[in-house]
Amino acid sequence: MSLNCGIVGLPNVGKSTIFQALSGCAAEAANYPFCTINPNTGIVNVPDERLVRLSALFKPLRTIPAAVEFVDIAGLVKGASCGEGLGNQFLSHIRETAVLAHVVRCFDDGNIVHVQNKVDPEADMEVIDIELALADLDTLAKRKERALRALKVQAKTEQKAAGTVLAALQKIGPLLEDGKSARIAALTGDEEEAVRDCNFITMKPRLYVCNTDEAGAREAAGGGIGNAYIEAVKKRAVAEGTEAVVICGKFEAELAEITDPEEKASFLADLGLKESGLSWLIRAAYRLLGLATFFTAGADECRAWTIHRGDTAPKAAGVIHTDFEKGFIKAEVYSFDDIAQYGTEAKIKEAGKYRQEGREYVVRDGDVMFFRFNN
Repeated sequence: MSLNCGIVGLPNVGKSTIFQALSGCAAEAANYPFCTINPNTGIVNVPDERLVRLSALFKPLRTIPAAVEFVDIAGLVKGASCGEGLGNQFLSHIRETAVLAHVVRCFDDGNIVHVQNKVDPEADMEVIDIELALADLDTLAKRKERALRALKVQAKTEQKAAGTVLAALQKIGPLLEDGKSARIAALTGDEEEAVRDCNFITMKPRLYVCNTDEAGAREAAGGGIGNAYIEAVKKRAVAEGTEAVVICGKFEAELAEITDPEEKASFLADLGLKESGLSWLIRAAYRLLGLATFFTAGADECRAWTIHRGDTAPKAAGVIHTDFEKGFIKAEVYSFDDIAQYGTEAKIKEAGKYRQEGREYVVRDGDVMFFRFNN
């Protein structure tokens, strides 16, 4: 599995600049609204120092990192849910992503047009919230109509299912009407499953990306707030139980053009950073979605695989190939920390750290695994 992340926000907040810097893919960026019409998509390798270390130890023929797909979705405006600014088309693109990275402008620059004619992160975030909630209200109305029709069907199983849907919609509706997200509704497990087919946009996990200037990024990197704009976004993120990542889009764009590792590290150090905004953003998305990484390592290949936290060994094997899950016998496991400490699998075995695990084993982030299965 790979992570699919949609980059959303108002026009001219720096989405396309950040997308291009993160993905290395060309994305049109200009000083006017709706420069991006069709979504730009880029596959990005997940930076992971552990995979680099494994590759150095095993010296495989190839090294394959995990991947993230970033989708740069055109800027939304007030009225998008009613079709303003090609809003309906853009909203359909958002529905196809797993997590949303909401880019918010957190810098002043008189040379860059702001669609609302002033920099106000709180107002900007509210515009997006309302438009996404209104779009979901339209979806809710259609789903409610279907459920009410189903109640008239004589089959009790269908009536019961429709009742569960209506109970969930009854909880979600008032939140959307108030411009809030469906994801904060107190749904039971059955209710959440019943409305999964609605694919509510506001049900998707969301994190915030503060696009700031170098001064704001430098202060945030040093442990400070950054600036008043960033503070406002972070406050909102805390209230919603999510994260706010601070990125200087201009800096990231310049960083992306540097290929020499030492020069790149020096460039980061100049801003007081140890890693790029890409690393911050991906880790935040992994935390938000409850994702983890395990590795396979050997002379042929070292590879990172993405799973959900709590997945068992057979489930992890199935990420590699469905036959591995169906015919699972056992997994041979050690941790990345073990290989980092002992240097070879032989020494890990001597230390008693090399384990055999069965079907109930819950895979841990950083596990290095070898699966045995029946063909």
